[in-house]
Amino acid sequence: MRVSSPSLPATVARPLLGRAAVARRAEAVVIPVGALLVGFAIFSVFLLLQGKSPTEFLSLVYRAGFGTAFSWQNTLSRAAPLLLAALCVALPARLGLVVIGGEGAIVLGGVGAGAAAVMLAGTPAALALPLMLVCAMVIGAVWIGAVGALRHFRGVNETIASLLMAYIAIALMNHLVEGPLRDPASLNKPSTAPLDDALRIGNLPGWDVHWGLAFGVVCCVLAWVLIEKTTWGFAARIAGGNVRAAQVQGLPVGWLIVGFTALGGAFAGMAGFFEVAAVHGSANASLAGGYGYTGILIAFLARHNPLAIIPVAVLLAGFEASSGLVQRRMDLPDATVLVLQGFVFLAILISDTLFGRFKFFAPERWSTRDGN
Repeated sequence: MRVSSPSLPATVARPLLGRAAVARRAEAVVIPVGALLVGFAIFSVFLLLQGKSPTEFLSLVYRAGFGTAFSWQNTLSRAAPLLLAALCVALPARLGLVVIGGEGAIVLGGVGAGAAAVMLAGTPAALALPLMLVCAMVIGAVWIGAVGALRHFRGVNETIASLLMAYIAIALMNHLVEGPLRDPASLNKPSTAPLDDALRIGNLPGWDVHWGLAFGVVCCVLAWVLIEKTTWGFAARIAGGNVRAAQVQGLPVGWLIVGFTALGGAFAGMAGFFEVAAVHGSANASLAGGYGYTGILIAFLARHNPLAIIPVAVLLAGFEASSGLVQRRMDLPDATVLVLQGFVFLAILISDTLFGRFKFFAPERWSTRDGN
């Protein structure tokens, strides 16, 4: 006779519940990894049709992204903004929102940091740098928070709104760095005035990687704590599962939507700050480097888990770091890595339909396996 898990003795129910939890977590790992492999398999066919070797491609990716200490440092430097850009997607996703406009928050956050540096010229770095960071984060929070406000108060689709606002942000950035904020000395590449050396962010001790990586990892950990260990995170998960149920329970759904989108935007704005203060030294068109769009893939591949974002961001950063070597050695366009990302993203989207369809991962299988 089948016995339901609540009626089992406590000594039996606990291990069964533990097995069910392990099964759910395994499903969250196995399916995305499978989608990643399927995406690469499709990409391999794409390479073969061009007469190129997938094995050589993987060899070059490993060599340029992970093969040496220099490669690792290059990869980790690229991973820093990707961590923060992915959080801009992952946090709203816990509320069921698909926000894909992190690129706009990154470029405007960078412009805000560059403009603040000009206005704070002569200010001690101990005060100027935090103000630049706050300025970048506030701009990013307002920009993406506006997407959440449009979604809640006006019913505007957040995916379309965030994408369109990203294009507006890039156009606004180009206008500012080529117009009101342009440094007259920047002839070939319009930009804001270069930052003083005191306002440049240095590298981690013993590493040729700037402090943005450490901030990104810490932000991912804090975001996980917010989602999994606080009442706000629990309320966000409830609202993401069923908005009507959350409203009936009296949860502040509107504030959650605006707050989580604004927090995601703040993280993206922080990425813009580090791009200016640690990489470029000024705000210019290089801020629109596509990190916000790669962050979408990272967040989906990590299943919007802030902790899983860390290894996934490093993996994708390694692929991006290898694009130049792949171009030279295999005579392929620099955008080949973007084609790979596209195939993987498509596989990830399709794989969402597989969750809950495999009996092996079903909680009922584990909750009743030893309960008869």
